[in-house]
This record gives sequence, structure tokens and C-alpha cells, in this order.
Amino acid sequence: MKEFIRIASGQGYWGDRFDAPIDQVREGPIDYLVMDYLAEVTMSIMQKQKSRDPNLGYAKDFIRLMDVLLPELVEKNVKLITNAGGVNPVACMLAVREIAERKGLEGVRIAAVYGDDILNHIDGLVASGNELRNMETGEPIEKIRDRISSANVYFGARPVVEALEQGAQVIITGRVTDTGLTLAPMIHEFGWQWDEWDKLAAGIVGGHINECGAQASGGNFLAGWKEVPHMERIGFPIVEAFPDGTLIITKHESLGGLVDERTVKEQLVYELGDPKEYITPDVVADFTSIHLQQVGENRVKVFGIKGQPFTEFYKVSISYFDGYTCIGQLTYAWPEALEKAKKANEIIRKRIEYLGLNFEEIHTEFLGYNACHGTTAHQIADPNEVVFLIGVRGQNKKQMETFANEIVPLVLTGPPTVTGFGGGRPRVREVIAYWPALLKKEEVTPKVLTIEVV
Repeated sequence: MKEFIRIASGQGYWGDRFDAPIDQVREGPIDYLVMDYLAEVTMSIMQKQKSRDPNLGYAKDFIRLMDVLLPELVEKNVKLITNAGGVNPVACMLAVREIAERKGLEGVRIAAVYGDDILNHIDGLVASGNELRNMETGEPIEKIRDRISSANVYFGARPVVEALEQGAQVIITGRVTDTGLTLAPMIHEFGWQWDEWDKLAAGIVGGHINECGAQASGGNFLAGWKEVPHMERIGFPIVEAFPDGTLIITKHESLGGLVDERTVKEQLVYELGDPKEYITPDVVADFTSIHLQQVGENRVKVFGIKGQPFTEFYKVSISYFDGYTCIGQLTYAWPEALEKAKKANEIIRKRIEYLGLNFEEIHTEFLGYNACHGTTAHQIADPNEVVFLIGVRGQNKKQMETFANEIVPLVLTGPPTVTGFGGGRPRVREVIAYWPALLKKEEVTPKVLTIEVV
């Protein structure tokens, strides 16, 4: 057993900094690189891609990264775990195999974790007694059944551990929890048992700290953002995990960023519900038990974490079509910029009424005045410029298109000193809504497929 392992965060979301995982591999020793690509709406986007081409449905950015990084991962024996597989992890695995073959990386083992996609099994699951009610509203799944675009179970660390036990160096999953990507290496390396709740909870806490990339190492840092050095090349966090469940949060010394108790605390409370019951498929972690201690420059010790047995359910992330939205904007310059923007809003709303358009929502913001703080915004006497932003939402696409045609005419039919119309009329976009549900664990089984490059 190793004294400790280094698990580096390489990505916090699809679209994060491309060179961050490269820096994590090149700028110092690590044992594992974990990369999170998935959010609720991401699954719907990927499902659409797969419906157009059965060979797609995963994060194509990841393949571009592997073309750069895979040889170095092999050379340095760094294992990579990512949920970049989206709704098609097997296709993503095969795309990585093509890169490995082209670069002559014989013997590399690549695994895909799948089985989380239940889009085509919903009717059968409901028929067998799984209600899949909305966790927040209690509404039945039948309300949106004909509009569902994706449905994925959140698996935990178990299938990732299985892939590691099969010798995989690159593990590509579908909807595995962000925290499970970091927990799995600890279980694999240290031989933790599935009922060692405190240790498993420690792994989950490490995963929660890792999952948002640089947010734990000085990025998006509210308490002291001015103190963070070299943010142009910020170092993403690294979890040094020990067999007893103790963690050290750090980063590579050569990179920018800041790791202290404040940055770690800010990440710990991110997307947190009941702090005593942080529920995952593997364990329920008690975030109120967490202790932090600064033990060196850019080194924070995390310890004392308690856990409880997991629940009988998996969480299911379901997305569905919920109408359309259209958002238009124009910029008004000083003098009287805010008054002009407010007049433009008045004109558009009266035009909506005159044209007989019916929307579920009409929302206005004045960027530079109240877009962030709404009705609590501080009154500004006469700002240099204000961006007038108005958006509508509804089910009738034709009415949306009519609204879209009303923005640009304001240039010559509304208040003066307007700009920002070079992009033309705004686009009508589909609204994808989120439906969280629960599913008994015995209803679905994760699958692991491992291949070796020859």
C-alpha cells in the first residue's frame, strides 16, 4: 500500500480551461487525474448529438485533449478517470483507442462505465412500480413523459473501482457522480471496505473539493480574490489522500492560485443542501464533522470526517423539453441611458400587447444597473451606458419569432443613442428543464467494458 496518493483535478465542467489537465500532468507528480464534464443540461445536449449520429454523445473536447496528453499519461503511469463519456461512453472509449493505436501505445487498457442511460427503459420502470416522481414537487413522471430528452442514473464509485481492478489506465464513464471519480482511487489503492463509512465519507469530501476545478485553489474566490497570484495560469487542486482518510489539499508549486482554509471552505459549501446528509450512492457524508488545518503554504489538512450508510436509491437526472425562450438586447449610451433603456422596455411590452402575443414569462434586466441585484440594486444617478435586456418564455415558437423581430426596429423607432444591434435579431431557443427523481438501486446495474490496445 502506498503511503499516500495524489489525485489531481483536471476539469470542473465541460468548457473549462483546456491546458489545466496538461499542467497537472507536466508540472509535478500525480497518480490520478480526474476530470468532470457533466451537468444536468449537458446530458440533454449529448443525447441530441447521439440521436443525430450514434457515434457521438460524448465530450469531443476530451478526444482533442487525449491527442495531446495520452502519451504522457502512459509514460508517467498516471491514471485518468473522467465522465466525459456522457451518453455514449463506449464510443468515447473507442475514439481514445484510435488515438492510442495511432501513437503506438500498445498495452494501454481503456475502460468504459455505462448502463446509467435509462431513456429507453422509462416506460418499463414505471410499469414495474417506479414512479419517478419529481423530488421537489411530487408530480408524476406522466406529466412530462412525451417530452423527455435524456434520463441518466447517478452511479457512484463502485464501477470505477471495478475498472481499476481490471487494470484500466483510462476510465471513461457516463453519469458517475463528480465525487465518485475521486473516491474510487482511494478505495482501490487503500483497500477500503464498502462499509467503512468514515473513510468513504472522507473520499467523498475530497471529491467535492476536487470537482469544480480551480474553485478550490483560488478561482471564484469571494473572500480574497485580490490575493490570488498568477490567475492567468492558476493551478488546479490536488488531493493527497492517506489510508486513514486524512486529506491534504494542495497544488503544484510552479503554478498560480491559492490553497488555504478559506478557499477550501468556499468550495465545501458549494451546491450543498443539508450539511449533515450529503447523499451519494456510496455513503452519506456529514459535512459538519469536517475539520480544516493550514499545515503549510498552499497545504490544507482535512480530517475528522464522519459518514453513514448509503440509501436504497439512485438519483436520476431527467431533462425534458419545456417550450422556447428568446432574449434580445440593446445598449443605450449617456446621457439618460437608464431612462432610455426603461422607455425601450415600455415600448416592447406595449408592442407585445398590441400584437396579441402571450408568454408564460416576460423578464427585463438593465445591465449596469440591476441585472445582478434586481430590486435591491443601488440607484445610480446617470450611468455611462446601460444594456437593456428583455427575455420571454412560452410554448408557441411562432410567437417567439414575432417577438424576435421586434428588437432591432427599436433602433429607429425608440430612444436615441442606441448600439449593440450588429448581431441582428435574437435567436429562438428551446428550453430544457430538469426533473430530479429517485430509482431503487436494484432496478439498474452499471456495466464495465475494458479493452487493451494491441
